[in-house]
Amino acid sequence: MARTDSFSQFDHLFGDEPTDPWAHRRGESPTYTPDYRLLERLLGIPVAEGAASESGKFANGIDAWIAQEFRRAGFERDEVWPRASRPRVLPRDISVLLEKLPAPLREQVAARLPSIAAVAPVDARVLGQAYPKQVDVVIARWDRGPELLVSTKAQLSSFGKNLPNRFEESYGDASNLRGRYPLASVGYFFVQRATIIRDEPDAFERTIDMVRKLRHRGDVNGYTATALLLVDWDGTIADPAVTAHPELVPADISPPGFFTEMIDHLLSVTPVSYHVRVRERRERRDLPLPDSPDSD
Repeated sequence: MARTDSFSQFDHLFGDEPTDPWAHRRGESPTYTPDYRLLERLLGIPVAEGAASESGKFANGIDAWIAQEFRRAGFERDEVWPRASRPRVLPRDISVLLEKLPAPLREQVAARLPSIAAVAPVDARVLGQAYPKQVDVVIARWDRGPELLVSTKAQLSSFGKNLPNRFEESYGDASNLRGRYPLASVGYFFVQRATIIRDEPDAFERTIDMVRKLRHRGDVNGYTATALLLVDWDGTIADPAVTAHPELVPADISPPGFFTEMIDHLLSVTPVSYHVRVRERRERRDLPLPDSPDSD
């Protein structure tokens, strides 16, 4: 029996070809433009169902959005997890094998994959320095290991009460992952409801301080990049629309900077022949290199 796929409600929101997120021209400083409209539509589904706080659907929407942002940057669709379709976690090499199979056999194997947890798990679990960790967004291949790992958190109420626990857990996870994968881009993305500014302004200031302090300072005890994003909706109406408010967050921990830093770090520690499409989009030029030199 196929396992429950909690991401399936989002599938209809993803197009076939992700849009280019870079807004700068060649020679200019990189300018990353997240697709906040997509995030609003993703989070709008659990909010409309009244399930923002009572289920994992809200968190899944954040994960699906961040994964799509990396696909927009040019990373291959099958190397970014969760994938935009089932199965959510699928080793790239299996995807390459499927493409080489005759169509009837390919369809049979693809239909079986979601029910085989050892091959196509629902969640990506990564062994850290001290313990295995479920990681929300991953870019990985067996021959390279994890190249990018993102942990996401959402907090919609009781901000000040739960903030210390968030900090302790997140700091420990950063050390655990970077201890085993010191070259990987390891990120932390925190989403809060914008009511924190009105209801608990002191907790908002402490959140900003926490997100900044979670960044590494030359050791393995922090994240490559961290970000904070506020979202909100009108809970008094029947069909509330979610709105992202990046303008309420300091620039140094904003989503555009987060995606830029995570991508730049990954590209800086890999050969120029890797992730060619990502480099071309970021540098705004064609590179005389094959996009997937080892795809066959």
